[in-house]
Amino acid sequence: MDNLSIFGQIAVLVFLLLLSAFFSSAETCLMALNRYRLRHLVNDGHRGARLAQLLLDKTDLLLGAILLGNTFAAVSIATISDDMSQRLLGDGTTGLWLGTIAITLVILIFGEITPKVIAAAHAERLALTYSYVLYPLTRLIYPFLWFTNLFVQGLLKLLRIKVNFKEATQAISTDELRTIVSEAGHYIPQKNRAILLNLLDLETATVDDVMTAHTQIEAVNIDSPFDELLQQINSSHHTRILVRQGSQEDIIGILHIRKIINQMRNGELTLEGILETIIEPYFIPSGTPLYAQIQQFQEKHQRLALVVDEYGELKGLVTLEDILEEIIGEFTTQSPTRASILHEEEDGSWILDGSISLRELNKKLQLDLPLDGPRTLNGLILERFEDIPEPGTSIKIDHCALEILQTQDKIVKSVRIVRLPV
Repeated sequence: MDNLSIFGQIAVLVFLLLLSAFFSSAETCLMALNRYRLRHLVNDGHRGARLAQLLLDKTDLLLGAILLGNTFAAVSIATISDDMSQRLLGDGTTGLWLGTIAITLVILIFGEITPKVIAAAHAERLALTYSYVLYPLTRLIYPFLWFTNLFVQGLLKLLRIKVNFKEATQAISTDELRTIVSEAGHYIPQKNRAILLNLLDLETATVDDVMTAHTQIEAVNIDSPFDELLQQINSSHHTRILVRQGSQEDIIGILHIRKIINQMRNGELTLEGILETIIEPYFIPSGTPLYAQIQQFQEKHQRLALVVDEYGELKGLVTLEDILEEIIGEFTTQSPTRASILHEEEDGSWILDGSISLRELNKKLQLDLPLDGPRTLNGLILERFEDIPEPGTSIKIDHCALEILQTQDKIVKSVRIVRLPV
């Protein structure tokens, strides 16, 4: 370096700073690269993405090449700057300190911080471009990198540290996937994003979360007088009705009204015709996951199931439509009883039926009521009070004020809910 003029040394110094900036920014942009976006580009045949994927598959070699280049640039810069400081400032201690401080600031600003900030902001574009340089470089110096990695691997084994780059980059949890979908913004339409989030939530949901409680199931007793039976069938808001028999009201099946509607219109319907139309009930245990139940509906060619507890007692009724609505939202016409389950008042409060499920309530009102206990609002209130509350009683649950409006037959029938400021 002594043979170079001061301008020649400055030119070499600028080149080395650019080299340092290249390796610093390469490290940042490749490590910040979205691996799932990269995989998509690889599948589309992008050559730069394929090279970047090959580099990231051998992260130890990639980091070794980058650090080797950065170390070479830093050492060379230190050597040249020392010679330049002696020429310009002399051999004194003051000149040495001033030169050290100056070159440290230059390296930090132009060789480290600025390149890394730019690389973080444009990670994908720079990473795919840099791969065309870094991939052949790692091939060129592979013997040296392999030799140094022997010592690195030995040190890691000595420290009992296991490193698996593939597992670290490919593993993703359900919560992480939910965050990705939630923050997708304009990349995914709002309706599609809601469906994806509902699918992820379905993983923890069971039939108990979406079923119609046994107290709300519409049923007829086949032993009732025939005129009364016809009246009940005619006034039904559903296409399928639960059929019971005897004083114990044992469940004998499900009546599909559409199969007898023509006979009803023509006045030709008989009790025998009703009995022939009744299909055998399909029972499922309480706590069945929704994912599993969708598959069961498909395999058994069923659309309706009766949920029973461990003692065989009826807990509720779940249909294929109930599960589909949990995924894509409401799409069927609701009965008048169902439609009145939730009503907004002018003052911003909501009047709710106590039978509303907590999952449905959380979704519709954007609340965060606990889901690890009772399934309905009535159950949650009874659990908190440990008694049947009197009308007019209020309770605070998770930033919500709940006022009991009506109780009947040991259950909470109607509740007013008001959001409280956080």
